[in-house]
Amino acid sequence: MGKTGEAIELDAGGRAVRLSSPDKIYFPERGFTKADVARYYLAVGPGILRALRDRPTTLERFPDGVEGESFYQKRAPKNVPDWLPTARIAFPSGRTADEIRPTEEAAVLWAANLGTLTFHPWAVRGGRPDHPDELRIDLDPQPGTDFSDAVRVAHQLRALLGEHGLRGWPKTSGGRGVHVFVPIEARWDFTAVRRAAIAVGRELERRAPDEVTTAWWKEERGERIFVDFNQTARDRTMASAYSIRARPHAPVSAPLRWEEIDDVRPEDFDLATMPARFAELGDVHADMEQHAFSLEPLLDMAERDAHDRGLGDLPYPPDYPKMPGEPKRVAPSRAKHTKQERADEAAHEDEGAG
Repeated sequence: MGKTGEAIELDAGGRAVRLSSPDKIYFPERGFTKADVARYYLAVGPGILRALRDRPTTLERFPDGVEGESFYQKRAPKNVPDWLPTARIAFPSGRTADEIRPTEEAAVLWAANLGTLTFHPWAVRGGRPDHPDELRIDLDPQPGTDFSDAVRVAHQLRALLGEHGLRGWPKTSGGRGVHVFVPIEARWDFTAVRRAAIAVGRELERRAPDEVTTAWWKEERGERIFVDFNQTARDRTMASAYSIRARPHAPVSAPLRWEEIDDVRPEDFDLATMPARFAELGDVHADMEQHAFSLEPLLDMAERDAHDRGLGDLPYPPDYPKMPGEPKRVAPSRAKHTKQERADEAAHEDEGAG
């Protein structure tokens, strides 16, 4: 494998963090090393800590770089230092785990030493693990659409939120999509927050049916932007602001200001360019911490969907237990096929009975 260098120590907020194998290549296409990753996270430290602070966080680890094997670390490693707290979270299955809960920049650096490229924080804080304090809207381009299409829908989302007294903060996903995060009061459970996300998606779909879809089944989405409501379900997480994504050019999930969103491209933001932007502008989402909006206007919209339009729940991800009021988790094409199979079987039985 070649030399990867002697271990070094880096200072993160006054705490020394050891970095082993600093010269190990993590992004071969651009030559970025493990030390480059660590120094990137030092450069954007206040920003990523704001995104992770006190949140149970899953680590997406690439110990041998983007071309090696990777895995998601949900449970805190046994060697987690005493200064890094954990939080207990419950999965849909009812099982629990203790995840790391960053409270200082050194936690990010410690995780980077383990090969963490992407941080996936829950939408909750450690003190209230069952009550999200962010509504996270994932605008996911489907085949035939791209980032510019997602941006157009993001503007419609901004207007919709504003009509209901809410405000969202946009960021790139690190890929082709757009994420919009809305800080909310930690009063509602995951089911209610998901209902609010579904209501938002359905209203966007009504306003722009050729551009937006809430169809869970890919065969029904077409060339539209999918509002991925299940990203608000328990145990579903999204890459944090400033997280590096595991693609050859080392892109990052970049917080944006609304006034610049039309003029940027996802590829503008990577491990090399973001530190300079951060040095110039700081964390453009820093003021999120000053807000906590009510979900009631969106839940009222969900209630109207149910009573006036007869719109119920939508399918959960396949690994979830069956949820109350949830429709069948069968793709429409499969459902039609199964229905025809039953009809053919019934006809065959009738023939046999004759």
